[in-house]
Amino acid sequence: MRHTPREASPRRYLMCPPTHFKVTYSINPWMDPTKPVDLPLAHAQWEDLVDRYRSLGHTVELLEPHPDLPDMVYAANGATVVDGRVLGARFAYPERAGEAAAHLDWFRAHGYTDVRVPEHVNEGEGDFAVTSSWILAGRGFRASPLSHGEAQEFFGRPVLGLDLLDPRYYHLDTALCVLDDTRDEIMYYPGAFSPGSRAVLARLFPDALIATEEDAAALGLNAVSDGLHVLLPQAAVGLFAPLRERGYTPVGMDLMELLKGGGSVKCCTQELRA
Repeated sequence: MRHTPREASPRRYLMCPPTHFKVTYSINPWMDPTKPVDLPLAHAQWEDLVDRYRSLGHTVELLEPHPDLPDMVYAANGATVVDGRVLGARFAYPERAGEAAAHLDWFRAHGYTDVRVPEHVNEGEGDFAVTSSWILAGRGFRASPLSHGEAQEFFGRPVLGLDLLDPRYYHLDTALCVLDDTRDEIMYYPGAFSPGSRAVLARLFPDALIATEEDAAALGLNAVSDGLHVLLPQAAVGLFAPLRERGYTPVGMDLMELLKGGGSVKCCTQELRA
C-alpha cells in the first residue's frame, strides 16, 4: 500500500499534571482502588509525554490541578475545541463533575469568547474525535446521544454517532484514533462497536488501520497523531509496523501508572484547535 508522504503540523495541547492523581473509586473497568498508585512515577511518565510533545514542536498549555479532582490529569475529557469554539463538558459521574468548571474557567481566562456550557452529558474529546469531514461521536457509556445534536449545532460540522458496546472501551478515544485530520484517516478496533457502527466505519473509512484485540486492550488506540508522529502506549506493539507501513512514525510512551485510572496518551491530551 502506497501513501502520500506524511507531514507533521504544529499542535497546541492543554494538559494537567497528575499532582493529585489517585484511584479511590471505580467508574470504569480499568480502575481498581486496591491497586496503589506510584505518584512520583505517574508524574515522571506524564512529564515525559509533555517533553516529547514539546520536542516535536508542539505547544503545551497547563491546567492547574485541584486536590479534590484526582482525574483532572485526563484533560481530554474537559472540553472539545474546534475552530476556536469551545464546547464544555458535562460529566456523567459526580466524582468528576467539578472538572467541567475548571476547564471553562481556563478557556475564559485565556481569551476564548465562544464558549458553550452544554445542556447534555458529554465528556469532551473522550467521545468526540475530529476528522476533516466529520466529528465522530461515541455513545453508550458516558455521552448522551442528545449531545451529538448539540455539538453539530454549535460547531456547524456533521456529527456521526457511533455505538460502543464493550465497557472496557467506555469512551470513543479508547477504541478509535484520528491519524490524519486532513485526510480522514483513522485506526480503530471493530470489536468495541455495534454491528451497525462497524458497518458505517467500514463504509466511510475503508482504508482504516484495524487494531487487534490485543493492541486495543493495551489502550493502543488512546493515541495522539500530529499527521506524522503517532504517540501511543508502548505496549501496543502490534500497531508499530502497520503505522510505519503507512508512512507514520510511531512513538511509544510508557504511561502505565496513568493506565490505572483508565487513560493513556490521548486521555491526557486535549487539542486546542484554532
